[in-house]
Amino acid sequence: MRAWSLPLGRWFGVHLRIHYFFLLLLLFCLLSTNFSGISAWRGIFLWFLLFGAVLGREAARAMTAAWHGLAVRSILLLPIGGLFSYSSPEMAERAVEGSTQWALTLAGPIANLTFAALVAALIEGATSQVPIVTLPLVTAAHLMRSIVWLNVALALINFIPAYPLDAGRLVRSGISRTRGVAQATRSASGLGQMLGIGAVVAGLALLAIPNTHLAAAVSPWLIMGGFFVFIGAQLEDQGVLFQSVVETVRMRDVMLTDFDTLSPSDTLSDALYKAIHSLQDDFPVVRGAALVGVVSRQGIIQALRHGGNGYIQAIMSRAFQVAQPDDSLGALIRRIGSGRLSLIPVAESGRIVGIVTWQNLSSSMGLLAEYRRIERADNEQ
Repeated sequence: MRAWSLPLGRWFGVHLRIHYFFLLLLLFCLLSTNFSGISAWRGIFLWFLLFGAVLGREAARAMTAAWHGLAVRSILLLPIGGLFSYSSPEMAERAVEGSTQWALTLAGPIANLTFAALVAALIEGATSQVPIVTLPLVTAAHLMRSIVWLNVALALINFIPAYPLDAGRLVRSGISRTRGVAQATRSASGLGQMLGIGAVVAGLALLAIPNTHLAAAVSPWLIMGGFFVFIGAQLEDQGVLFQSVVETVRMRDVMLTDFDTLSPSDTLSDALYKAIHSLQDDFPVVRGAALVGVVSRQGIIQALRHGGNGYIQAIMSRAFQVAQPDDSLGALIRRIGSGRLSLIPVAESGRIVGIVTWQNLSSSMGLLAEYRRIERADNEQ
């Protein structure tokens, strides 16, 4: 979720992120006002209306997930909706079960349609100067009408059986009964990408029709909708592939077994000298065979600059988690991601046998993949 997205903070325990393509849509809204001779602020407001519609539906889905006992860890916002990441693979599997999946599928469209109906009722009751059913349905020139139809469009598009849209999630749920969650997600993602490409092609074909107001009004949204469906399906596909890989990798496969440790009684200057001759950025602090803390190279430098020489025990962090050699890499990533830890010691029978850090993880994974590829080739021969 972190690739091609910006963080919007943590709300009620859920990390919220927005995809860069959502921001790219803001540029489209501004360009549409420029071509139409409308004030630029209307284009910005139109974008915020879409953002609000997406945020509202995802809030409804998150509350539905909480009602069913599912802990949502993060949400990535796209113009077609949001992609959920759960706190554990077990919860991700529970989310595709029959009744839970139906509830999550219906929560978003119901939220959008309910809000659209309320706004339409308020408009009809307040004034007759705002025609609700007039082309174009969504335009920066008529923001009140756009509120209604953006929510309606967001609800209707999620009834298309293209994963990761809501109806597409039902398709995945049906496939998962016979083929498992991972394979079902891969299949549904492939179908979603195909339908996304089809929508883009259909939108381009409509643009070729001369002097048709309906085609001119629908085709840009069809093109963008298909594009975002394709992107969303691809993100889900990559996420499932990543999840399937990390759950098969164990700590013993990627941990560093040649590493340096520090003692609580080491002075900061001695620790810095040791760090000069090490490639590590983070060090376990041990007293005898017991792990008592972790400390970073940057922390040592800052302590020396601001407080002078002292002892490691004064600056070491006692907030750490210990992994077992047979723990999965997926469990490690969830620990580091939730606790913002940069180093995970790996212990066996109370003795540290390795460490895993973000610094070495990517290179270790690359080497492990190459090793497994060579191993498979040797076994096939």
